[in-house]
Amino acid sequence: MKYAHKNSILTGALWVFVLVFSACSPSPRNTEKKQAISISGAFALYPMMTRWAEEYQKIHPEIVFDISAGGAGKGMADVLGGVVDIGMVSRVITPEEEAKGAFWVAVTKDAVFPTMNTKNPVKDRILQKGFTKQVFYDIFISGQITTWGQAIGDEQVQDPIHVYTRSDAAGAPETWAKYLGKKQEDLLGVGVYGDPGLVEAVVKDPLGIGFNNLGYAYDQSSGLPVSGIWIIPIDANENSLADGDEVLDTKEKAIQAVATNRYPSPPARELNLVTKGKPSGILLEFIRWILTDGQKFVGEAGYIQLTEGQLQESLQKLQP
Repeated sequence: MKYAHKNSILTGALWVFVLVFSACSPSPRNTEKKQAISISGAFALYPMMTRWAEEYQKIHPEIVFDISAGGAGKGMADVLGGVVDIGMVSRVITPEEEAKGAFWVAVTKDAVFPTMNTKNPVKDRILQKGFTKQVFYDIFISGQITTWGQAIGDEQVQDPIHVYTRSDAAGAPETWAKYLGKKQEDLLGVGVYGDPGLVEAVVKDPLGIGFNNLGYAYDQSSGLPVSGIWIIPIDANENSLADGDEVLDTKEKAIQAVATNRYPSPPARELNLVTKGKPSGILLEFIRWILTDGQKFVGEAGYIQLTEGQLQESLQKLQP
């Protein structure tokens, strides 16, 4: 009996040792420390940034991303306020923002496109003629054109134009206003939040007019305009005719028009990444990857690649 008791004590001691050893031993899994990159800003760059993050994680699983869209103004404010690491900005960086420490590089190109509802009462005539910059100006800025009849030069058509714009400070409205020689606050219309909200407003209103970034104006799967909208041709040469290269009824045509500079700039423009001060460490490596290996995903995601010279200019800015 004494032997049995002694053996029980020994066995218990061994179990305690095993449990303590197991608790102290490092787990073979999840030993690699995770590093996070937080990003916020322009709706225009959000789909592309999401794709870049997914691809980058495949080769750098130790990096995790937190990405949110909320307008270029929010992205800039978050960066300068130290809330996020990288801001997505779809407009020109101002000297005042640079003075506060904003460091930026261009990473891809996009454009803003005017939109109307597919059930617009005069859509066929609009698609045939397009609108000149002056017509857009008088709809969105001066307010002198208030009916679709006035827009196409037919006073017998009395249907009112319902103008929609962005309620949030963002690159798309700023770029569209810049095309018309003004600023976002000069745009007329009912304010709607975000790219998705603006396209939805026009889809629901047969008399609506608005504007959207490339990735929201066109469907990613079909390559056609989002169901419920048409892209209004910009009559850039003002010949009262929507020429073949001005009718952008597919994403492919739109991308080609922007890439070859046949689409006006603005509303075509570069998209930028912004950090507070020159990036270093994991931020620097991620942005450098975007400008090199990451460029092969630009076309697949429906964006326009920068020229080799523009890419080199961005890379040069990252040098110490």
